[in-house]
Amino acid sequence: MSIPEPLAEKLRNLPREPGIYTFKDAAGRTLYVGKATSLRDRVRSYFQATDARGGKTAILVSQIADVEHILTGSPLQALQWESDLIKTERPKYNVVLRDDKHYPYVRITVQEEWPRVEIARRIAPDGARYFGPFSDTGSVRRTMDTLNKLFPYILCTKEITGTDPRPCLYYYIHRCVAPCIGAVSNEAYGALIDRVIRFMDGRTDEVLRELRREMEEAADRQDFEQAVVMRDRLRAAERVVEQQAVMTTDRGDFDVIGLARDETHACAQVFFMRDGRMVGREHFVLQNAEGETARVLVQAFLLLFYRDAPHVPKRILVSEAPEDETTVKEWLAETAGRRIDLKVPRRGDGARLMGLAARNATEALERMELERTTEQQRTTGAMLELQEILGLPTIPDRIECFDISHVQGTYTVASMSVLDHARARPSDYRRFRIRTVDHNNDFASMQEVLRRRFGHLVEQNRTPTPENEKWGVIPDLVVIDGGKGQLNAALEILGELELEIPTIGLAKQHEEVFLPGRSDPVVLPGDAAALFLLQRVRDEAHRFAITYHRASRGKGALKSSLDDVPGVGPKRKRALLQRFGSLDAMRAAPIEEIAAVPGMTRRTASTLKERL
Repeated sequence: MSIPEPLAEKLRNLPREPGIYTFKDAAGRTLYVGKATSLRDRVRSYFQATDARGGKTAILVSQIADVEHILTGSPLQALQWESDLIKTERPKYNVVLRDDKHYPYVRITVQEEWPRVEIARRIAPDGARYFGPFSDTGSVRRTMDTLNKLFPYILCTKEITGTDPRPCLYYYIHRCVAPCIGAVSNEAYGALIDRVIRFMDGRTDEVLRELRREMEEAADRQDFEQAVVMRDRLRAAERVVEQQAVMTTDRGDFDVIGLARDETHACAQVFFMRDGRMVGREHFVLQNAEGETARVLVQAFLLLFYRDAPHVPKRILVSEAPEDETTVKEWLAETAGRRIDLKVPRRGDGARLMGLAARNATEALERMELERTTEQQRTTGAMLELQEILGLPTIPDRIECFDISHVQGTYTVASMSVLDHARARPSDYRRFRIRTVDHNNDFASMQEVLRRRFGHLVEQNRTPTPENEKWGVIPDLVVIDGGKGQLNAALEILGELELEIPTIGLAKQHEEVFLPGRSDPVVLPGDAAALFLLQRVRDEAHRFAITYHRASRGKGALKSSLDDVPGVGPKRKRALLQRFGSLDAMRAAPIEEIAAVPGMTRRTASTLKERL
C-alpha cells in the first residue's frame, strides 16, 4: 500500500524500545491502542504484506493517518498504560467491553451512621463497600431486591432522626426496620448491614445460623409474629443458598472465566465462587473480537474487568492463558496488592466448572444473536412499512424530529431527536435556544431551528470540517412535531436552502400524519409498526425539549428574581447560582450561609432574604 510521506517518516524513526502506540485517523480520532517490546518492529509490521491481511486489521490499516507512541520503562508499565487508554478512549478497533463505562455496582455506605444499599456507576475512594460489577442495571436491581427481602435495610433517602411520628409503608410490608421512628438501634441496624455484606461475600452459612437462632429465640419468648417474619426470611435465604448449589469441594475463593465467540463478538461468563458455592454469575460481551485469538480476548477481558473491580480473588481460572501471561500476572498482583494465581484448569472440578462457564457463555451469545435478529426484523419491517405508507424514495434509516417548547412564548427552546436504523442515537441529539423570535410564534421558531440545522448541513457539505461532521449527515426523513401549518413553515426553509428531504408533520391530538401537497392527513392504524416508529422519535424530541425548557425557565426565573435585589450584580448572581442552584434553596438557607458566598456581605444577604 502507498503510505503518505509524513506517516512513513514517523515509521522510519520509531525506536526499538518498549512502549505503547496509538493509531489515529485523518480527523485525529483514536483507532487502536497497542503495546510492544519493540515499537519499530511491531508498528511497522502492520504496513508489511498488507495483501495477506484481511478483516478488521486490513480495514484498520487503510484508515491510519498518523501514529503516536510513548516509551515505557517496562512491559508492566506498557500494559497498565494500554489498559488505561483503552478504558478512556474506547478505540474503534480494540477489544472492549460493551458499554463497560456503565456497568453498575452494589454500593453499601458503611462509612455513614445509617448505611444504605444503592446502585453505583463507578467505584470511589469514599470508604463504602462495593460489590460487582454486574452485567446490567436489571441484574443489580434484582440482587438488591433479594437482599432487601432478606435484610430490610433503609430504602428511603430521608434523614434518620428516630423521632418521626410514623413509619412509611416499607415498615408495614417488612421491607424496612424503621430507624426513622426509633424502632431499631444504630447498633442493631449495623448488625443487619453486616449480614448484607457477609451474604454478598459468600459467608452464607453463618448468616443462616444467625437467622435460625433469632427465629427460635422469638418463638421461645412467644413473640410468634416476629418468629413468623424470621421464619419467612430464613426460608427465602435458604432458597437463595440452594440456588448457589455446592459445585466443588474447593472451599476457597476464586473466579471462573469461560469464553465463547462468534464471527464478530465474544462473551465471557464469570462464575464467582466463594467457599465452595457459586454466589453469583454474570456475562459480559466483548466487542471488536473479529480476527483476535482466544488468548488475546482472555487478556483483554482480564484487563478490562479487573481494572476497576472492588475485589480480585486469590485465584482466577481462565479457559486460555493470556497472550502476555507473565506481565498480566504482574499487573493482577499490583492491582490486588498480593499474588494472584492465574490457571488454565485441565482436570477435576476446575475443568468441570470451566466447561459449564463456557457453555453458559455460548448460550448467552446465541441468545444475544437471536434477540438482535428479532429486533432487526421488527425494526426493518417498521421502516419498510413507513417507506410504503409515505411513499419515500428510500428506507428511512435516519429520522430526525424537531419540537418546540415554551410557556406563552417565553424561554422558547427546540430539540432535535434522531433515530438511526430505528434506534435512538442520543449522541446526535441537539437542542436550540431560539434567538430571533421574541414572541409566541411556533412557525417562526421552527423555521429558525431548521434554518440553523440545515444551514449547517449545507455549509458542512460545501466546506467539510471534522468538528462539524455530524451536521453533514442527510436524514432520510424529517418529522415536524405539529400539523399542516408547522409542516408548511418547515418546507419553506428547506426550499430556501434548495434541499429535497422528505418531510412530514405529526400532530399529537389524533396522531395524524400530514404530507406535502395533501390537504387531508394520513391516519395510520393504531397498531401499525410505522406509527410506533414515528411516535418514538416524536416523544424523544418532546422529552428532550421539555427537559431543556425546564432548565432554561428555572435559570431564567432565578436570574430575574435576583435582578431585583439591590447590590446583587452579575458576579454575585453567578456565585449564588453556583452555590444554591434554586430559589427554594436560597429561601431555606440561613443568612450566614448566604453571606459566606464569595462576594456577598451580611447586609446584602439580609436584603436578599427579605426580597425572596
